[in-house]
Amino acid sequence: MTITPGRILFAVFLLVPLVEIAFFVLIGNAIGLWPTLAGVLLTAVLGSLILRWQGLQLINEIRTSMGAGQLPARALADAMMVAMAGILLLTPGYFSDLIGILLLIPPVRTLIYRLLASRVQVVATTASAGYSFGPRRVEDDTIELGDDEYRPR
Repeated sequence: MTITPGRILFAVFLLVPLVEIAFFVLIGNAIGLWPTLAGVLLTAVLGSLILRWQGLQLINEIRTSMGAGQLPARALADAMMVAMAGILLLTPGYFSDLIGILLLIPPVRTLIYRLLASRVQVVATTASAGYSFGPRRVEDDTIELGDDEYRPR
């Protein structure tokens, strides 16, 4: 049996709710129903505040990097991880809150970034992504036209 991305996704969608339920039961038995529910609400509120604070910092960092003419790969990766952390913190559950809080810790994000950076290559390019803004020379005397630039004689 081979491990495919579909199987991993299926396992995640099956196991995460079971882990969340187990956390609710364990924490509920330890501290009671109302403190457990209050904890979920508190983490959602704190998560949204932390998300806003760190998100604004990352947006400023991205603007600074782009203003200096640099590719803000690290800042964009951090912004994506902070956004994922915010979604996880707003999702009811202690396991998702734990993962969300871990994603808000800069050294954890650095570790994840290094792991991903070793597997992903970012290539900066200036070519348009298939959009034509006027005639474009391809080779020698060949001129490529977009559909809206061509008209029959």
